[in-house]
Amino acid sequence: MKRILIAIVAVLVVGAGTFAFARRKADDGPTYRFVPVQRGDVESVVTATGTLSAVRTVQVGTQVSGQIAALHADFNDHVRKGELIAELDPTLLQQAVQSAQADLAKAKADVKQTSYLATQEKSLYQNHTVTQTEYQTAEYNAAVAQAGLASAQAAYDRAVQNLKYATIYSPVDGVVIERDVDVGQTVAASFSAPQLFLIAADLSKMQILVSVDESDIGQVKQGQPVTFTVQAYPNRTFTGTVSQVRMQSTTVQNVVNYTVVVSVPNLDGALLPSMTATVTFQVAKAANVLTVNDAALRFRPTQDMMTQIRARFTGPAADSMRRRSAARGGAGFGGGQRAGGAAGAGGAAFFGGGEGGPGGGRGGRPGGMTRRTDMATLFYLDANGKLALMRVHTGLSNGQVTEITGPKLKEGMQIIAGVLSGDASATAASTNPFQGQQEQRRGFRPGGF
Repeated sequence: MKRILIAIVAVLVVGAGTFAFARRKADDGPTYRFVPVQRGDVESVVTATGTLSAVRTVQVGTQVSGQIAALHADFNDHVRKGELIAELDPTLLQQAVQSAQADLAKAKADVKQTSYLATQEKSLYQNHTVTQTEYQTAEYNAAVAQAGLASAQAAYDRAVQNLKYATIYSPVDGVVIERDVDVGQTVAASFSAPQLFLIAADLSKMQILVSVDESDIGQVKQGQPVTFTVQAYPNRTFTGTVSQVRMQSTTVQNVVNYTVVVSVPNLDGALLPSMTATVTFQVAKAANVLTVNDAALRFRPTQDMMTQIRARFTGPAADSMRRRSAARGGAGFGGGQRAGGAAGAGGAAFFGGGEGGPGGGRGGRPGGMTRRTDMATLFYLDANGKLALMRVHTGLSNGQVTEITGPKLKEGMQIIAGVLSGDASATAASTNPFQGQQEQRRGFRPGGF
């Protein structure tokens, strides 16, 4: 008998403990995930990619054909203006000079001979010994010989100049970044000058040619500061300035892009031509402002949460709030056609900055309030641990945090960004990234009505 009584008592104790635990769990509300309101800087940026290049590059070629006899410069060599960097085999060019020199000597002899004959014919013509035709023929031959001399002189000068072209000098001070020929290679300059070297005039100043989409080009202006990174230095951020926004566009796969030129200092020589740069244009900046993580702006309340908020704006408390709003001249305690709208009639006072509720107006919308695209609803726990909401204006965003302003905002304030525990539907609603879109299609509006 004693054992039976002990067993009954044990069962009762266990049952009472289970009941108390279950009741305590039932009384506990959901556990929220919070993010703080912080003060800091927010930058709005446009990101694009481009290619580094020297501000000025010079292609060094040759104006005459021939075989490369010697190279006096190589990749990465620093060269000075007027420095010898290559030589062509001068054999054929020297022979051309000798031939032109011989033709010039012959032309000079022809001029001398025809001039003498013309003088003789003139004397004979004056003495009526020769006819006028013979005299004019002699004058003509002298003029032709004089023209031949001028032509021979030009050919000789050209041959001499071509021989000079066989020695190639650097046209600028700079660095050799390309060498396109080797000793023994024959280059032909029949139609265009072949490139022997590519020299960058000054690598201490470089530029990035950035391709910017037409949807972003309106935000890029001359003089804007720029930051960029290159794969060679993943932990280093470089700076530059927009120097030009070119009007010429290019279309690739139906996407219109514009070229933006970014000036970049390169005093330490870390940046090299043709590097790919990921460029960030700073189009706007808000300094020392209150910000909140974007997760708080994306958060959507559950039905249980909205029930708690509605309950705060029913009964005498709501009547008192309406009277205070009317005394302040607050807009609209609209008095919706359903319980939700009427219960939230104090929303106008809240949206105006006072203690109000989420509703009012027709169908529970704020009375006399036009919904703005730069406003958002944040949820938090008040000083009594009760669920509350506030409307705030949003400003600049960098994709992670957003600038917010509102009369009740304070630095360090904890804003609800998710539900960690509670009913399953609440957790799913707060963590589903598509929940906001689904609720908008069902007619949900921030504030719940």
